[in-house]
Order: sequence, then C-alpha cells, then structure tokens
Amino acid sequence: MNLLENIVARAKANKQRIVLPEAEEERTLKAADKVLADDLAHLILIGNPENIEREAKEWGLKHISKATIIDPKNCDKTEDYATLLAELRKKKGMTMEQARDLVTHNNLYLGCMIIKSGDADGQISGALSTTGDTLRPALQIIKCAPGVTCVSGAMLLLTHERQYGKNGVVVMGDVAVTPNPTADQLAQIAYTTAQTARTVAGIDNPEVAMLSFSTKGSAKDAKDKETGKSVYIIDKVVEATRIAQERYPDLKVDGELQADAALAPTVAQKKAKGSKVAGKANVLVVPNLEVGNIGYKLVQRLGGATAIGPILQGIARPVNDLSRGCSVDDIYYMVAITACQAQS
Repeated sequence: MNLLENIVARAKANKQRIVLPEAEEERTLKAADKVLADDLAHLILIGNPENIEREAKEWGLKHISKATIIDPKNCDKTEDYATLLAELRKKKGMTMEQARDLVTHNNLYLGCMIIKSGDADGQISGALSTTGDTLRPALQIIKCAPGVTCVSGAMLLLTHERQYGKNGVVVMGDVAVTPNPTADQLAQIAYTTAQTARTVAGIDNPEVAMLSFSTKGSAKDAKDKETGKSVYIIDKVVEATRIAQERYPDLKVDGELQADAALAPTVAQKKAKGSKVAGKANVLVVPNLEVGNIGYKLVQRLGGATAIGPILQGIARPVNDLSRGCSVDDIYYMVAITACQAQS
C-alpha cells in the first residue's frame, strides 16, 4: 500500500465531517461525488441546492444526495452562526449585521462557523479562492492551535530514493505561508511539521532536521557592521533549534544541518558525528519560504518526486488550501488528508 492509499484507508476508518464551501464549482462537485462513492468522509456542501442538483445531473454524478447540502441564503442556523461570529469579533468592532452578511454571502466564513460550532471537523477551499481568502476566516474564527502563533504549510515529498526519509517519504515545511520566519516561528514550524508527518504521512517517529547552508558551525553568518545582526540565516537556524529542543523536549530535532548531512548517513558521519538526527531525518525544516518553495519544486521536477500539498498546519482545526489549478484527484486526496488531520 503506497502513502496515498494509506491516507485514504485511514480516512475511511474514522470518517470526519468535511466542509466544501465551493460546492458549485465543477471540479469540487466531481471530487465530492468520488468521495461519497468511496465512503471516504461525511461531506457538507455549501451552495445553492438547485444549482448543485442541476450540475450533478448534468455531469452524471450519482452520489451527491448522500451529502449534507447547506444553502447559505436559507440556513436554519444562520442566526446562531452570526451571533457567535459577532461575539468572536466584537473587539474588532463587528456588528450583528456584518456577521449575518458574512455567513450568508461568504461561504468560507460560513464553513468556518460550522466548524467552530462543532458541526464539522475541517474545511477545504481554494479552487476558486486565494490563499488569503482561505486563511482569513480560519484565523479569525478557528484561530491557531494552543501554543502556536505561526501558520505554515508542509509538503509531502514521495521520492524514488527509498533510503532517505521513511522509505523515500520526506515532509518539508514551510513551503507556503510565512515568508521569513523568526527563530521562534521556525521552532513552531518544526513542531507542527512533525505533527503533520505523524497524522498525515504516518511517520510515527518524526526526526526533524533544521536546514541551513552550514552544518554544526562549518560556516559563519556575516554581520552587519552597524547593527551587529546576522546578515544570513545560520544564527537564526541555530537559535530555532535551541528553542525547539527546549520547548518540545519529546521532539527529535537537530540543526543546523545541510541537506546532505540531514539525509545521508555517510555524510552525517563526516559532518555531524554524534547527531541523533543527521543521516536519518524524515522531516526537513527550511529557513524561509523562498528556500522551501524553490526546494520542493526542484525535487519534484528534476528528481521526479511526487509533491502533495501544501498542507496547512498550526490552525486549531484543519483548514486546507487548494491551488486554483487543482484537479479532481487533488481535491479528493486533500479531503482524505484533512480527515486524517481532523482525527488527531
């Protein structure tokens, strides 16, 4: 069983309630039909019921009737959701009228209110919406997980090099959200990416490498003469490693490590002898978004790896973002991934 099959099997074994707020969009509705046919999750579709029924008939979808369909313009819990939203956002000046308008005209807000009220376990959007549109209601309503202030995105990399990671599977973060994390944020990213490795990739023993262009002091940061601050990133990675080790004592994490020292045992013996992570890392934390985005795409295009994600992490309940160029299969597997996150 490959990783995607394993993720689907785990989702089926403990079905979660997943909201699809863009249910009138063609790929989303086709993916929903496949999810329902496979009994992968309990789906909550937000949209005009007549439009959804018409589209399902037009596209030959046989299973949409198994979903719960919520009409945002005619929902019997609108007042409950609006009251709760107004209460959550009252310090920001939100009125009841504004809250009511959001839950009746913005499906992403309505979906997050359904989760906040305990009526659903996770949400997926992005086929029609930007990442900002997806994140905004999630952060305003569901908020970050306890002890976390930094949302990030992890990528599952399924490579053909089975000697690396866990049988060729490596989880990399952050590749999607925070452009230039601080040392404290980088430590949080290490923790949440390890959690994603456990809940989604099935890696029971995450071993986290904090990556840099230096291994254990082999290079030094240049210093700004006026401020005395580091110009590059090594010092930040070293500090992030220290914070992660102190804050999360059960987390296996080490740094700073170059990528080859993190993954290859022979290189680790030369560059990082004595490290408990070097040479066997299955979670890679990059120092900034630039490195993460470039890195995973190079591995994907030049190395032939399958890249799955980004999987958003650090939110109290799972809310995931799709590419607007996503396929039906992308949405299907993201439902399974979101369900696995929700199970934890």
